[in-house]
Amino acid sequence: MKELRRKDRAITEEEAKALLNKAKYGVLSSVSGNGQAYGVPLNFCVIGNSIYFHCAPEGRKIDNFKHNKSVSFCVVGNTEILPDKFSTKYESAIVSGEIEEVFDMDKQLALEGLVRKYS
Repeated sequence: MKELRRKDRAITEEEAKALLNKAKYGVLSSVSGNGQAYGVPLNFCVIGNSIYFHCAPEGRKIDNFKHNKSVSFCVVGNTEILPDKFSTKYESAIVSGEIEEVFDMDKQLALEGLVRKYS
């Protein structure tokens, strides 16, 4: 894992988890078999140390996962434009890991978590 370049902007693991829990959506990034990057906004929920997504059983994301299970997931929280500095102040969390399909009770737990979050 590469170290954060701007350590003065780092947040704690607890702050990152809080941001993940309050974010409405995130962007899941993957890589295709031919090396093409792909990022897609998704609804999600966090249960324990896992992030769960719901998606169709086929499509570009699924094709990418078959070739490469490594993914990155990013959420952005509060933002503030700083015009005098030509910059933006924002909070974000980026998580990297491997993606896998869940079944049976894990799938049920994930679906219940998504329903709780979005209804």
